[in-house]
Amino acid sequence: MNVNSMTGYARTQGQDDSIAWIWEVKSVNGRGLEMRARLPAGYDHLELTVRDAVQKRFKRGNLTLSLNVDRVKQDAALAVNETVLAQYVEVACRWHEKVPGLALPRIDGLLALKGVLEAGEEDLAPELAERRTTAMLESFRQALDAMAAMRAAEGRRLAEVMSGQLAEILGLVGRAESLASFDPQAIKERLRLQVMALLDAVPALSEERLAQEAALLASKADVREELDRLKSHLTAAQDMLASSDAVGRKLDFLCQEFNREANTLCSKANDIELTRIGLALKAIIEQFREQVQNIE
Repeated sequence: MNVNSMTGYARTQGQDDSIAWIWEVKSVNGRGLEMRARLPAGYDHLELTVRDAVQKRFKRGNLTLSLNVDRVKQDAALAVNETVLAQYVEVACRWHEKVPGLALPRIDGLLALKGVLEAGEEDLAPELAERRTTAMLESFRQALDAMAAMRAAEGRRLAEVMSGQLAEILGLVGRAESLASFDPQAIKERLRLQVMALLDAVPALSEERLAQEAALLASKADVREELDRLKSHLTAAQDMLASSDAVGRKLDFLCQEFNREANTLCSKANDIELTRIGLALKAIIEQFREQVQNIE
């Protein structure tokens, strides 16, 4: 079984002489593949690469990834973010003009505002910067590997559950086929009694109308077509579970077909045991559908 779950989590870390970093990747169910990336300032250049890596590894799921970076060296020089400082000064001056008596902020107050004072960026040589980027991306790929392994392990568990549910459906179909009321002779006798009852109720029924009513009764009495389609759907579902492709959407569609046949079986049932089987089929098909929602 090669089924993968859409749920997973992974965390990896690394460091060099100046910084330490942590990647966290989370994945939950989704109709398609969506990704949200939270990268600190100065590391935006990694986003295109990590997005491409995610798209190559996964087909479905809502993924959230984050990168946290801390400095190993605590004696790094501080720098003023002049863009942020200028925005604060502009706002302060504007409100100073609007509100008479409102004092302008002191420089120490401005420097204490969030984002104004920050650790100065290292002036890395190009080869060192490239080495750091390579190491960080390798950590990210390790996180994807770990999450893929978790999704695969959960997928194997789901596949076992779903295989058991398919076996239950097959057993119920077999029970339906073995019913005495499913026997052609039993169907024929029941149709004869129904036609006689119809003639007693409507003596003047024309031969053409009688033929139409008999044909309608015959189509409602025979559920072999529905049972044959259910067995065909079972084979398709088993093949999908054995496939190496992402089959979640296909199985979701197949669940609709399962439900359609089970509903028709219940509507045609003229035997209490067949009705029970039809209801049991609907229940186990719904349980199967719930598991399908979790796979890629």
